[in-house]
Amino acid sequence: MTLRIGNFSGFYGDRFDAPREMLTGGEVDVLTGDYLAELTMLILARDRLKDPSAGYARTFLRQLEETLGLAHERGVRIVTNAGGLNPAGLADAVRALAARLGVPVRVAHVEGDDLTARYAGTLAAHAYLGGAGIAECLRAGADVVVTGRVTDAALVTGPAAAHFGWTATDHDRLAGAVVAGHVLECGTQATGGNYAFFRDSGGLRRPGFPLAELHADGSCVITKHPGTGGRVDVGTVTAQLLYETGGARYAGPDVTARLDTVRLSQDGPDRVRVEGVRGEAPPPTLKVGLNRLGGFRNEVVFVLTGLDIEAKADLVKEQMGEALAKSPPAGVRWELVRTDRPDAGTEETASALLRLVVRDPSQEAVGRVLSGAAIELALASYPGFHVLAPPGKGSPYGVFEDVYVPQGDVDHVAVLHDGRRVTVDAPHDTAVLDDVPPPALPEPLPPGPARRAPLGLVAGARSGDKGGNANVGVWVRSDDAWRWLAHALTVERFRELIPEARELPVTRHVLPRLRALNFLVEGILGEGVAAQARFDPQAKALGEWLRSRHLDIPEALL
Repeated sequence: MTLRIGNFSGFYGDRFDAPREMLTGGEVDVLTGDYLAELTMLILARDRLKDPSAGYARTFLRQLEETLGLAHERGVRIVTNAGGLNPAGLADAVRALAARLGVPVRVAHVEGDDLTARYAGTLAAHAYLGGAGIAECLRAGADVVVTGRVTDAALVTGPAAAHFGWTATDHDRLAGAVVAGHVLECGTQATGGNYAFFRDSGGLRRPGFPLAELHADGSCVITKHPGTGGRVDVGTVTAQLLYETGGARYAGPDVTARLDTVRLSQDGPDRVRVEGVRGEAPPPTLKVGLNRLGGFRNEVVFVLTGLDIEAKADLVKEQMGEALAKSPPAGVRWELVRTDRPDAGTEETASALLRLVVRDPSQEAVGRVLSGAAIELALASYPGFHVLAPPGKGSPYGVFEDVYVPQGDVDHVAVLHDGRRVTVDAPHDTAVLDDVPPPALPEPLPPGPARRAPLGLVAGARSGDKGGNANVGVWVRSDDAWRWLAHALTVERFRELIPEARELPVTRHVLPRLRALNFLVEGILGEGVAAQARFDPQAKALGEWLRSRHLDIPEALL
């Protein structure tokens, strides 16, 4: 008995026609849509401030208007976290849409994640619920299930538990579903999107969305509809498995999945078998994401062209420093980006960018103060003075942090399609997370000639954000490369290659079955993506920067 679960959205703003593609491209039993990220919750919270009836992903409704009838005809159930901060509101909107279209669907929703009232000063505070509420809705016959903040993998564990009759103590089976859900959650990242070896990913212009053929024992095959673009292979699945994870234990409210037990094998073209996943009891606490207003920020980018780039930067820094000293913002950050080239054939390639970012609790301190100081230099600074755009009045930025509460402190409720409310009990079997003993490393490669070259010639990487932290997963595609990587890319070497991490806590996790290392860098993203503390605020390209760095690599691997 196989349950086919597909994905049609990896974020709020993903490909609009993906639901139709998934419904018409091949067989599928359940479609899932993931719309929520830390930044999305802040955006929805600001929407709700303007309109209390808002707070959900309106795009989902427009997508459903085109596909609800088709899904009903084909018996495909839809599960989505597009409810955001207002799952009940979205459920009502779906019912109204269904009535207008004349499609007889049963709509349920899950609530209880909203803890904003408990945390003064937050715009949104939401617990990451598991899939048990979703399972209750589906068991009662719902065709569409809308949730607020659940873990991304819950969109798969819920349907799987309902379909196969799993209980809360079926840890291995649930862990297999968590791994499948984690692979599916980011949509086309599992089918070649954002893939380090993208030149091997044929037809990447429009990769298809992923599909998991899930089995009763928790194993699955990751695939995609026939004829769609991209590819599914062990590499693309490995990359997504490492995305935004940490060590061997991948904890969630339903189960703790052991990533060090995952076995991947190619099961044919565009088919990867995932099996062997072990599960453990979930932790006794739930993660709660807190979003609050951090203050106001503004920025100006000075263009420095031609000769004496460093001296020009020093001059404008000195001039702006004197001006800002009269009413200094709480935070001032300069960054010189050397995009210039010598003897350049265009003015643009002869120019560098000097970026100034200011932050302060007061909008006034980052608005008129900055714009006045910058614009007054127009005729009184370095030769060729101009900016990419005049600074505005300053915009609000958010701050994300996470806290943890006992699972039993959250009122997890499944609101069924007939209006009945079913309380979802917290799991009785829990376990505090402990560190997994480090696994044995493979035998190192024998000594031989080496050449200075980019790490990316041998290794792939994928990186992402979790609050103020970032993870960088690095993997290789052969046993010999693994024998080298496991010994060569230590924490010390990582810090050398990524200078931003030299003063930060860095933890290395070893995953031999995936031939992978996962590095957690604490604090590199400051107060989270909404605070925009660095050039790449979500660390999406941190792994590609690492791959571009040079080190001594055995010639046998090149």
